[in-house]
Amino acid sequence: MSIGKFFELVEIKTKLASMIPFSLGSAFAIYRYKSFNLKNFIIMFISLICFDMATTAINNYIDHTKAKNSSEDNSLIAKYGANKSKVLFIIFILLAIATIAGIMLTINTNIIVLLIGIISFIVGIFYTFGPIPISRMPLGEVFSGFFMGFVIIFLSVYIHIFDTNIISFTYQNYMLSIGINLMEIVCIFLFSIPAIGGIANIMLANNICDVEEDIQNNRFTLPYYIGRPMALKLFKLLYYVGYVDIVLLALLRVIPLTSLFMLITLIKVNKNIKLFEDRPIKNENFVVSVKNFLLINGSQAIIMIIIVMT
Repeated sequence: MSIGKFFELVEIKTKLASMIPFSLGSAFAIYRYKSFNLKNFIIMFISLICFDMATTAINNYIDHTKAKNSSEDNSLIAKYGANKSKVLFIIFILLAIATIAGIMLTINTNIIVLLIGIISFIVGIFYTFGPIPISRMPLGEVFSGFFMGFVIIFLSVYIHIFDTNIISFTYQNYMLSIGINLMEIVCIFLFSIPAIGGIANIMLANNICDVEEDIQNNRFTLPYYIGRPMALKLFKLLYYVGYVDIVLLALLRVIPLTSLFMLITLIKVNKNIKLFEDRPIKNENFVVSVKNFLLINGSQAIIMIIIVMT
């Protein structure tokens, strides 16, 4: 398999959906907690990118092995230049690297990273795999938004401040005690809201475009249950909630006031929303959900990185 075909299999261009939250969390750790651990940053990057590529490869593998009027190997070879065994080998290697890096990260930090990593690993696999994948249920937006928006940001913050007792476990005299700094957890969650909404909207836009086809294939996603008109309203609302959240966090000085400059992106985001509302057709306007995610969270990441580097 060539590098180009490999990048197609793992859809390398979509990895920004995990790399931007990763960058946001790291910048937030430096800005709010004045802490940055380069070793943990590199290890988490390797684990995250490999796991993200693996889950995408699993999804594409399943799609092409289920292709009608084509054998499994022929479908995969036609698309990616590799047969079933080679694709499975690539998936295994990616998962192995992600797992090893995750274990190394746990050794460098604590068991919290391991527990969150295991849960994320399970959700990531069953998001596209299993008898009823999460992506085929009405909770796909919730899971994708929460895990890729909040969990990635939380972990990318936590690996730098794991020794500050933001979450702690103590065991003494057969008593297990858990300590959680609720204020900081809430701050990280609020900081994650634009990413949560942006990622959820990528999933929502995809399901809005495919709702009729999905029904024919017995795939009942959120737009099926709430209807396309309500789904389009939710699509718009999630972006606006993100902007309101950024304003509040800036005013409360949780993030720098300069973050308000990203409000300029609202002009373009509004135009993209209108385009999608008028013609929610996949090959025409689905891409606006990706563009909006990049506009909102990419600009926020750039501003945060500039601030922490100056």
